[in-house]
Amino acid sequence: MNEIIFIVQESSEGGLEAKTLGHSIFTEADTIEELKQNIREAIHCHFEKIPQ
Repeated sequence: MNEIIFIVQESSEGGLEAKTLGHSIFTEADTIEELKQNIREAIHCHFEKIPQ
């Protein structure tokens, strides 16, 4: 199984932001629950573009 590692930190504009190591995936949200959902969606969108 492959792992995707996210760095999560507080945004200077408020809320939270997450970015990956090794991939160009970035997302942000106001709460940790929203951030988790946004991360799932960002991963899905990023890897959906890869041909099978």
